[in-house]
Amino acid sequence: MKEASFIEAIDCLNGCHVTVNAINGISALSKSSSVSDQVLFVGPGLVDLQVNGVNGIDFNNTSLSGEDLLNAAKFLLSQGVTTFFPTIITNSDENICQLLATINEACRHHDLLGQCVGGIHLEGPFISKEEGARGAHNKKYVKAPDWELFMRFQKAAGNRIKMITLSPEWDNSAAFISSAVKSRVLVSIGHSLASPEQIQKAVDAGATMSTHIGNAVPLMLPRHPNIIWEQLAQDRLCPSIIADGFHLPDSFMKVVMKAKGKNCFLVSDATLFTGMKPGVYNTHIGGQVKLEPNGRLSMEGGNGLLAGAAMTLLQNVGYLVTHQVASLSQAWKMASVIPDSLMNTHREPNKIACEDAVIFTFEEKIAIQKVYKCGALAFET
Repeated sequence: MKEASFIEAIDCLNGCHVTVNAINGISALSKSSSVSDQVLFVGPGLVDLQVNGVNGIDFNNTSLSGEDLLNAAKFLLSQGVTTFFPTIITNSDENICQLLATINEACRHHDLLGQCVGGIHLEGPFISKEEGARGAHNKKYVKAPDWELFMRFQKAAGNRIKMITLSPEWDNSAAFISSAVKSRVLVSIGHSLASPEQIQKAVDAGATMSTHIGNAVPLMLPRHPNIIWEQLAQDRLCPSIIADGFHLPDSFMKVVMKAKGKNCFLVSDATLFTGMKPGVYNTHIGGQVKLEPNGRLSMEGGNGLLAGAAMTLLQNVGYLVTHQVASLSQAWKMASVIPDSLMNTHREPNKIACEDAVIFTFEEKIAIQKVYKCGALAFET
């Protein structure tokens, strides 16, 4: 029998000293009266419900392979993300089906990937056609919600689509949302210029989330009413925010967090440039982007216009804490416990989950030491 390895740490959710009993995985946690000289923290594995790609791997490129997805999962594990939703955006029906099928087959073939993929997030094609709200999505493929088409997507995905972002401004949105909710798919409002009445109908039909609130809206909006105020005022909507320091100002994030309390959570909205070295890159959809040393990703020659996100969920957590927007406990919950509860895996609030856990230090920045997935050691520095 192997001798147990004990790690003294601080539970980052509540500040309690704990002893982690680990061999190759975590088997138990118990309260402790002290910690070691090097202060270690332990928290639940991070849960990212919106990942478009990482480390040179694009989930929306039809050349995507199973090995690519497995490598992406391993990279995310090294960043403390133990569960993620590969996010497929607006594209042709055929390309969406191909990408969904690739993810499904890869999850079936690679056990680790299957454990890490909590579901697929379909962001489009049922979004707004309007400039500003549509964002970088190709207008050519945007269309009204179509339940028969969605069932085709779901079949290709092996029923792994667990979340969909759409705009409720289409006439048949409420009926579609109701059908999605009945099939246990989370519905999130995003890339939208819906009216207050349309948002209300969407919420009444079962929409429960707002995708990266404050983004994917025109630069100029009416003072009130507008798409942001209306979603903040809906008690049943849980908004996600991108806290990379570029997509939203600190003041806006503070307002969202105060208005929504425990129902606000983090997403990275990471692209393939996350984890890559600074430089200028060509994209497969055309055009060049510039990744700066500070993580800002913008269109080359585009007057600083953002070209997506290039920071991990872990870096989002670190940003909130170092900029004093949130405490470590609050920020970590926003990146783990809250999104985890939204995808209905029934983790108890404010309690470390032994199956998925991250051990880290935090001085100037968060530094991962060990990551456990399903109780097994998945990454170690």
